[in-house]
Amino acid sequence: MGGVPSVDDTDETRPTLLPALAREVEEFVSAAGWDQAPQLFALVPTAELIAQQPELRMQLDPAAALTPIAQEELPGEDLGDALASIVWPEAVTGCAVAQEIVVLPPDAEAEIDSVAGDSNVLHRVAAEHPQRREARLVAAVLRDGTAACVLRLRGDQTRPDEIVEHPELAPNLTGALLQTLRP
Repeated sequence: MGGVPSVDDTDETRPTLLPALAREVEEFVSAAGWDQAPQLFALVPTAELIAQQPELRMQLDPAAALTPIAQEELPGEDLGDALASIVWPEAVTGCAVAQEIVVLPPDAEAEIDSVAGDSNVLHRVAAEHPQRREARLVAAVLRDGTAACVLRLRGDQTRPDEIVEHPELAPNLTGALLQTLRP
């Protein structure tokens, strides 16, 4: 990893940084295939990382503003609980998480709303829904509140993978990630 464009302080470059990092994380995770546990990444300034660990110079792009660094496996079964227990040091500029999810079409909402109070039933209904699609969601945030999300919808024999990008694909998840960056 480490191919994210560098950033000066212009408003023209800054909006492209985080979406590029989110895509980079998704591509990194995607290289290992599907059926993976959620993965957490610290987003750290590349120059500071190289200054602290010069042996990484050949592995990282020194022109990249930030480098995603994969973290240890998240504790527990619940991503929300795991994120609630994390507090990043000041050296971490942002963070990202990649997780696999099930996406349902909008017309499945009524069916899901009827079981919304029971998360076990909700997960079972979603997993068994005939129109479900498996997906990988990467959500990334910076300390300044900037957010980016990338969603890879898993393809099959009849359709290729699809990529969707939008900063508000997962507002609850980006909000939880932002909380990990608060002092």
